[in-house]
Amino acid sequence: MGAGQCGLGGLGVWAGENGARDRPGLRERVGRASITGQRAREDIARWARRASVGQADPQFWPALSAPAYFVSFEDVSDLWPNVKNLFEERLPFKKACLNNKTRNSVFLDKLSAEYILTTDARLRSRFPQEQSLFWFREPYATVVLVTCEDLDEFKSILKPRVKLIVQNDEKEWFILFVNRALPSNDQATKMAKRVYAKVEVEFSSKKRERCCKLDLHGPEANFWDDFETKIMECIRNTLDRRVQFYEDEIRKLSEQRFMPVWNFCNFFILKESLAFMFDVAHLHEDALREYDELELCYLETVNMTSKRKEFGGMDQGDDQAALLNPGSKPLAQIVQDDSFREFEFRQYLFACQAKLLFKLNRPFEVASRGESFIISFSRALSIYERKLPFCMREVWVITACLALLNSASSHYNDGLVAPDMEKEFYRLQGDLFSLCRVKFMRLAYLIGYSADIERSPANSASLSMLPWPKPAVWPAVPPDASSELILQAGPRVKHFGIERKPLPLEPSVLLREANRRRASLSAGNLSEMFEGQPNFTDGSDVSLGMNPTTKANAASMSRTYSTPGFEGSVSRPMSLAEIHVAAEHALRDTISDAELRKSLSSVENFEAKYLELTKGAAENYHRSWWKRHGVVLDGEIAAVWHKHGNFELAAKLYEKVCALYSAEGWQDLLAEVLPNLAECQKVLNDEGGYLQTCVRLLSLDKGLFSTKERQAFQAEVISLAHSEMKHPVPLDVSSLITFSGNPGPPMQLCNGDPGTLSVTVWSGFPDDITLESLNLTLMETHNADEGAKATSISAATILKPGRNTITLALPPQKPGSYVLGVLTGQIGHLRFRSHSFSKGAPADNDDFMSYEKPTRPILKVSKPRALVDLIPATSSALLINETQWVGIIVKPIDYPLKGGVLHIDTGPGLEVDESRGIEMEMFKTALRSIADKGDSNPQKQDSPASQSEEVTRLTLQNGQIQFPDWASDVTSVLWVPVRAISDGISRAASQKLSIVDGMRTIALNLEFGISHNQKFDRTLAVHFTDPFHVSTRVIDKCNDGTLLLQVTLHSQVKASLSICDAWLDLQDGFVHTSENNGKPASAFFPLTVSSSSKASVLFSICFSSTDVAGVVEPLNPDSILNISYRINGDRSVGAHMPVADSTATEEVRQGLTFKSALVLQRPVLDPCLAVGFLPFPSDGLRVGQLVAVNWRIERLKDSDDKVVPQSDEVLYEVDANSENWMIAGRKRGHVSLSTKQGSRIVISILCVPLVAGYVRPPHLGLPSVDESNISSNPPAPHLVCVLPPRLSSSYCIPA
Repeated sequence: MGAGQCGLGGLGVWAGENGARDRPGLRERVGRASITGQRAREDIARWARRASVGQADPQFWPALSAPAYFVSFEDVSDLWPNVKNLFEERLPFKKACLNNKTRNSVFLDKLSAEYILTTDARLRSRFPQEQSLFWFREPYATVVLVTCEDLDEFKSILKPRVKLIVQNDEKEWFILFVNRALPSNDQATKMAKRVYAKVEVEFSSKKRERCCKLDLHGPEANFWDDFETKIMECIRNTLDRRVQFYEDEIRKLSEQRFMPVWNFCNFFILKESLAFMFDVAHLHEDALREYDELELCYLETVNMTSKRKEFGGMDQGDDQAALLNPGSKPLAQIVQDDSFREFEFRQYLFACQAKLLFKLNRPFEVASRGESFIISFSRALSIYERKLPFCMREVWVITACLALLNSASSHYNDGLVAPDMEKEFYRLQGDLFSLCRVKFMRLAYLIGYSADIERSPANSASLSMLPWPKPAVWPAVPPDASSELILQAGPRVKHFGIERKPLPLEPSVLLREANRRRASLSAGNLSEMFEGQPNFTDGSDVSLGMNPTTKANAASMSRTYSTPGFEGSVSRPMSLAEIHVAAEHALRDTISDAELRKSLSSVENFEAKYLELTKGAAENYHRSWWKRHGVVLDGEIAAVWHKHGNFELAAKLYEKVCALYSAEGWQDLLAEVLPNLAECQKVLNDEGGYLQTCVRLLSLDKGLFSTKERQAFQAEVISLAHSEMKHPVPLDVSSLITFSGNPGPPMQLCNGDPGTLSVTVWSGFPDDITLESLNLTLMETHNADEGAKATSISAATILKPGRNTITLALPPQKPGSYVLGVLTGQIGHLRFRSHSFSKGAPADNDDFMSYEKPTRPILKVSKPRALVDLIPATSSALLINETQWVGIIVKPIDYPLKGGVLHIDTGPGLEVDESRGIEMEMFKTALRSIADKGDSNPQKQDSPASQSEEVTRLTLQNGQIQFPDWASDVTSVLWVPVRAISDGISRAASQKLSIVDGMRTIALNLEFGISHNQKFDRTLAVHFTDPFHVSTRVIDKCNDGTLLLQVTLHSQVKASLSICDAWLDLQDGFVHTSENNGKPASAFFPLTVSSSSKASVLFSICFSSTDVAGVVEPLNPDSILNISYRINGDRSVGAHMPVADSTATEEVRQGLTFKSALVLQRPVLDPCLAVGFLPFPSDGLRVGQLVAVNWRIERLKDSDDKVVPQSDEVLYEVDANSENWMIAGRKRGHVSLSTKQGSRIVISILCVPLVAGYVRPPHLGLPSVDESNISSNPPAPHLVCVLPPRLSSSYCIPA
C-alpha cells in the first residue's frame, strides 16, 4: 500500500481564494470550492460525523484508494464492453516517462493505471463542493471512444457530440476510432477509412496528433505503441499541470503559516495530495520529501504554545504503536479544530514515510529514523504521562521497537549494501532491542519480578537511570486482590562465600516513590512505610535491609488495606507487595497486546521474552561496530543459563565477557563475573579453567575482595596444584607473580662470562607460597624471537606476599642487551609461567614498571673485544743460534687476568731453553712507549705499580705458565729464553738477505676469566739475524798479481759490537801474501762497530802456484771469514749477550765467534770488441719512411784465440720486433774485420718503421763471440721516437 494511499483524501477543503488565480479554467471552479476559517471547521466536523456512522465516501480514505492513475473512457458509441478486456489485459503501462518535481525526465519500467468510464460512481457520487478536493484523484487522461460507418452520421451526430465533450481545456484527451468492419468487406473498410480521415481533420492539428484507430478484426502492429504514447503524453501533461498547481497553493499557504487564520488541515490536504501523485508515479523520493516537510511543519505548529491541543492516546489499543500502520485509525477521528491530535498524527506521518522508504529499499533509513522517532516520541509521552494510562509510555516504546525490528528485518537483504552501512544497520537493530529490553525489565520490576532480574552492572546502569512511571495517582490495589501473595526470594549466595551488596535496579526507592504519588499520603508519614527501619536512600530494595525474621514476615504480608494502627480517615502507606499487585492490575488494563500480556503473566514467560530480547540485541551488536555491547549482553544471557543450571553455555559466555573486561581493564566488572565463571567451571570439572579463574581473581585489586576471600582463592589454587590433575595445563600467572630487575645500572658482562643475577619478584598471593622450582629467561632487546639461556633455582623457594629478592646463576650469554623475558616455575605438580613486569611496586620506586615506560635492560653483554693484548717487547732482531730473551708484553684491557694460564708453542727453528727460568716483571718506564701504543690511559701509565722493579721467576710446565696475582690488572713483561737454530754458515753477498730468512714464530694461547672461559690467541713473529752482513770487493790489482781484498762488515743488530779479532781462511787457489796467518792488515783491534754502522778489513792475497787455466777443481771451494766479537746490548732493546748458565766462566760468557763464507773467483778480463749504435738522422723517423740503421764494430785489442777465434770474418745478426719494424736488407751475415787492435767496420741495414711512438730500435748481435768479450754502447736497450706519417694531399679537400 503506497504512502499516497494514506492521504487524507477529501477530509479537508481547499484553502485560499487565490488557489487558481493564474489558471482561467480552474479559477472559477476552485474559487467556488475555497472556504476558510469557520466554514472549514464545520466541513471537517461534518465529515467526521459521516465517517463515524460509516457514510463517508470510501475513496475519502487513502487506505482504500487504488494505487493507480485513473484513465477515463467517454463511450460515445457504446463500445466499452467490447474492448474493455482488450485494453485492461495490457496494463500496467510499460516504459513510461514522467517528470519529477524538478521537471527532469524519469523513465519507469511500469506505471499502474485503471480504466474507468466517465459515468463511474466514484466520479459521479461526489457533492459539488467536493470536486476540488478530489482533483488529485480525477482522471489523468480521457479517451473518447467513437465509431461511425457513415459520413452523414459523423457530421450530424458524432461531430457535435465529440466537440461538446472535448471543449473543456482542463482535460487531456484524444479520440480512439474503432473500426468494426471485417477485412473482407471492402466497402465498409473504405468507408471507415474515410470517416477516420474526417475525424483527423476535425480534431487533430499540426502541433498535436489527437486521433488513433483500432481495427477490431485486425489491429495494426504499431497501434498499441501509438496508444500508449498518447496516453503517456496525456498523463505527463496532467501530472505536470496538477503538480504545478499544488506547489503554487502550498507556497501561498506556507507564506501565511504564522497568520491567525492559517489552517493546518488545508496545508495537509495539499501536501498529501501532492505526495500521493508522486507515489503513484513511482517518484518516491519526491513523495518522501513532501512528508518530511509536512512533519516539520506539523511539529512547528504543535510546539506553538497557542496551538497546543489535546494530545490523544486515551483510546483503547493506543498502547500498541501504530508507527508502521497508517490505516490503524481514520484521520477523521483525530481531527481537532484546525489540526490533528499529536499522538495519532505523528505516528501516521512516520508510517507514510516508512512505507516510502521501504519502496525505495532503504530499511536502514527506516531503522535510523525509527530509533530517533521512538526516542523523541517517548519524550512527548513523558510530558503527558500524568494523563495517560499507567505505564503507557513504557508499553508503547516496547511495541514500537518490536514492530520496527520485525518490519526492518523483513525488508533487509544481507550483502546488498556497503559493509559500513550493514554494520550500522545492525547497530541500530541492537539499540532497538536494548531499548525494548530495558523498558520490558522496568515493567517486570514493577509487577514484582525484581528477584528474577540479574543485578548485573549493565542492568543496574540501565535501570537505575530510567525514571519511574509518573502517573497522577499511583494505582491502588483492587479489592479482589487481597488474597494474592508475593514471595520475595532472597539474594543468591555467590561462590567462595563472597558477600557483596547487591547493585540497585531502580533510580530511587519504589516504596517511597509509589506512596508519594498517592493523593491521600503526605510526606510526613514516610516513616510509617518502613515500620521503624532506617531510611534507605541508595536505591536498594527495603526488604534487603531487614533481618531474616522481618523479611519473612514482609514476604508473606497479606494484600489488604486493613492494617492495625492505620484505621482512620488517612489511608495507610502501601507495602511493597501491594505496590507490585497494584501495578500488575493497572498494566492489565493498559496493555492490549496479547503477546506482551502473556510475557508478563509469569516468571517463566518473562524470562523467555527477556532472553529473546537480550539475544536479539547481542546478535545484532556482534554483527555491527559495537561488538563490546554484544559481549556485555552475552553476560546477561549467561546469568540466566547460570541460574537455571545450564553451566556449559553459561561458562562459554562468561569467558567472552571476562576476556572483554580484562582487555579493557575493568576490574570492578571482572569482580562481578569471575566468581560466577569459577562456579560454572567447578561444576563442569574444568580444572584448568577453574585454576586460571582463581588466579585471575587473585590478580584483581586487593580492595575488591576481603582478605578472607582472597585466602580462599589461594587455597583453591594450592589444592589443585598439589592434586593429581587429569589434564595438567601450564598456568599463566603473569598478573599475579611479576618481576623486575634491581635498581641501578644494568649488570655488565663480557662476552662468554657467567654471572649472578638478582631479580625482584612480586607475589600477589595473600599468604606465603612455596615454589618447587624457579626459572628465568632473558630476551634480547633487538630480537624477541630468540631468548637467552634460562637460569634456574632447583631448591624450593618461598615467596612472601609483596616483594621478594631472588638470586639466579647466569650462564654465559651472547653479546647484546637483555631484558627480563619469562619467569617459569613449578607449584606442586603444576608448571606456571609469567611474562609480566612488576607494576605493584610504589610509583616512586625505580622498580616500578608500566607499559608506558620503555623496558629497562637488566643485563648488557658486550660484543667480542680485545680483553688482553700480547705484543713483542722489542721490534729489533736478536742473535741467531744464541740463547736470547724474547720479551712479551701482557697488557690487560679493562679486564682482570687473575689466574690466567699462558700456553707457549714455538715454531720450527725455534726452541725454548727450559733449563733457564722464565721471568715476569712490571712494565718498565723504558718500555712504556712500546706497550702503550693502543692504551691511552695516563693514570695506568703513571701508577706506582707500573714503576715497580719486582721480578717474578716462573717455571714452564708442559708448555704453559700461570700468571701471578699481581699481574692481574697491570701491564707486565714476560721474558722467555729461546734459541733460534740455523744450519750452515752465512755467506757474503752484495745485498742483504731477506728478513723472512731469519723469521721465527711463537704461538701464544692465554686462558683467563672467572672459569678460564676467555681465550686469547696470538702468534708473534721474532726476527733473528747474524751480527754482521759481509760484502767483499777487490780494491786493487797490483802488477805482481797481488790482490787487495776489502771485507766490509755491516752491523745488523741494535747494539754496539766490539770486534776483538778477525782472520781469513782462504780457499784453494789463493794464499796470503804475508805470513800473519790471515790476519788483517789493520792493527786497530779491538774495533767497536756501532749499531747500523760499517767497518772494513783489508786482506792481501794472491793466486797460488796452481795454473789458473787448470781443470782440477779445488778441495776448499769457499774462504772462511772468522770474527771474534762481543756485543753490548740490552734485552729490552734487542740483541744482547746470550743467556749464560750460572756455571759458565767469564771468558765463555764474553767470547762470541762469527763465521762467514766468501767465494773468490779469478778477475774477469777486458772485452775484445766494442759495438756502438750510431744515431739516426736529425730529421727524425716517420712511419713508412725508409731509414738506415748503422752500427760500428771496433777491435779493442789484439785477438786472443782463447777468447775470439783467429779469423777476419765476424758473424752478425739483426734482431727487430716484426710488429714495429720491417727489415729491408739481410738480417744475418758475415763482415770482414782485421785482427789488429783499432780496426773498425760499419754495418748498415735499411728498415721501415711500422708504428708511431716510442719503440725499441733493432739490435745487432755477434753470435760467434761471447758476451763477456763484447762492450756495447749503449749497454742496455733504449727507445727511439717514431713520428706519424705526413698527411697525403690526395685526401685534402680544396676550400
